[in-house]
Amino acid sequence: MPILNYTTSISAEKTVSEIQKCLCSAGAKAIMTQYDDEQCLISIAFQIDHDGQNVSFVLPAKIDKIYIILQNDDEVTRKLKTREQASRVCWRIIKAWIEAQMALIEADQANLVEVFLPYAQDHTGQTVYQKLEKRGFAGLLDFDAQDKGSDGT
Repeated sequence: MPILNYTTSISAEKTVSEIQKCLCSAGAKAIMTQYDDEQCLISIAFQIDHDGQNVSFVLPAKIDKIYIILQNDDEVTRKLKTREQASRVCWRIIKAWIEAQMALIEADQANLVEVFLPYAQDHTGQTVYQKLEKRGFAGLLDFDAQDKGSDGT
């Protein structure tokens, strides 16, 4: 079965504009897009105010990975096996994921920082996920030990 949204004809720019509107309505204070040398959208970054502190996030579009998937899927027609199509598909998938996260937020199941936390950036531009992955997720479960009181609860 081909990847989600593989037949989309909606441009990456239009999709990113829709994403920006969604993030803005969720409280984003600043939004920035990044392009590669071929003028292809490769990420969207945004900031929110969380308890008086600016928190920055970056959502990357791994277009080359989608391109490989399209290339290797025999059910995808030749005309859809382009990098431009991979960009369109990638951004539509990201938009669908963001909309799902916003539904959780609207249903009061989570807050914005909670759902986007892996994509939160530090001052060097590294995300929380990248930092944890780099150290082999060491210490990830140490939160339990730090959270317990002196009586073990």
